[in-house]
Amino acid sequence: MNKLFNSYSTGDITLANRIVMAPMTRSRARTGDIADDLTAKYYCQRASAGLIITEGSQISIQAQGYLYTPGIYSTEQVEGWKKTTQAVHKKGGKIFIQLWHVGRISHVSLQENGEAPVSSVAVSAKNSTCYAYDENGVAGPIKVSPPRALSSNEIGSIVQDYVKAAKNAIDAGFDGVEIHAANGYLIEQFINGALNTRDDEYGGESIENRLRFVLELTDAVSQAIGAGRTGIRLAPFGRLFDMHPFNGEEDTWLTLAAELATRELSYVHLSDQQTLGEQAIPEGFIEKFRKAYDGTLIIAGGFTKQLAEKYLLEEKADLIAFGRPYIANPDLVERLKNDWPLNEVNRATMYGGSEEGYTDYPFWTANKS
Repeated sequence: MNKLFNSYSTGDITLANRIVMAPMTRSRARTGDIADDLTAKYYCQRASAGLIITEGSQISIQAQGYLYTPGIYSTEQVEGWKKTTQAVHKKGGKIFIQLWHVGRISHVSLQENGEAPVSSVAVSAKNSTCYAYDENGVAGPIKVSPPRALSSNEIGSIVQDYVKAAKNAIDAGFDGVEIHAANGYLIEQFINGALNTRDDEYGGESIENRLRFVLELTDAVSQAIGAGRTGIRLAPFGRLFDMHPFNGEEDTWLTLAAELATRELSYVHLSDQQTLGEQAIPEGFIEKFRKAYDGTLIIAGGFTKQLAEKYLLEEKADLIAFGRPYIANPDLVERLKNDWPLNEVNRATMYGGSEEGYTDYPFWTANKS
C-alpha cells in the first residue's frame, strides 16, 4: 500500500499528498526583510508539495536573530508575502508561514536601539552564534549577545505580537501558520526545565508553568485565525542552541501533547534533530506522543521515501516533512513518485546570495537526455 502520494485533509485544508516541505531559513530577503519576487519563485517551484511551510518569519524586530530573513510584522512585509501565496495557490499548492521568535539567539546589532535580546531567564546560550553585524558592520556568524529575562507583562505583549503576525499572515493569503516552538528558540527557552528557572507563573519546576507561555500564545493565535489554520512545531529532547536534559523531560513533552490534543489544531509537527548533528528522538517516544496526541502529526528528520512510507503505514505519522532534499529538488514529489534520482545540495549556497543555489536547481525534465 502506498500512502505518501494520497490526499489528506487536516484542519481547514485538503492536501494533494502527504509530503510536506519543511521550514528552512534561506536568508534571501534584503531591504526591509521583505519576501520578494525571488521568494515567490522559490516557493512556487515547490508547489507540488502537499503542504509548504515557509522559512521562519520573525514576528517583530525583537524576534529576529538572522540577517535577511523575511518578517511578517510590517505592512510592506505582508504585501511582499502576497506574491508568494498567490504564486503557490495559482499552482494549486497550500502554504503555511512559520511564525518565529528567536529569543536569546540574537545580537544587539539586530535589536531596536541596540537592546539586549530577551529570553525566559538572563542566561546566555553557550557556543551559539546568530547571523548579524560585527563591530565593524560586517555581516556574518557572530556570538550571541547576553539576554535579559522577560517580565510577565512583556510575555503578554509577545503573545500579542504572535496574534498580530498570524492575522497578517492570513491577510497575506497564507492557508495557515505554524508556531515555531522548536530548536532552542524563545518558546523552547520557556519549556526547557534546565534553562527556565523563573520563580513566577511562567517557570520553575512546574511543568504547567513552563508550558504556560506556549499554550497561551497557541490559544491566542487559534482564537484569532482559527485552530484549523494553526499548527505548531516542537523538537522533543532537542539540544540545539545550548538546550540541556532536565528532570521530567519526557513528562513535559507528553503533557504538552495532551494539552494540544484538546485544541483541535491543524497539526503538530515534530522535528527530529539527528540530521542536524544532535541526538535523535528516543526510541518509543513517538508512539507515546501519538497516544497522548490524536490529531494530525507531521514528523521531519532525515526521511527517505522508504522510511516515510514505513512511518505512514505504521501510523507513526500522518504527514512526512522533507527539508534539505527540497532545497535541491523543486520537483521532489515527482522525483519520489517516479524514483528519479535527486539533485545534490550545494551547501555553500544554502544561506544568503541570490538565484544561485536557490531557484536555479533543475527539474527532472531539464536533466533528461
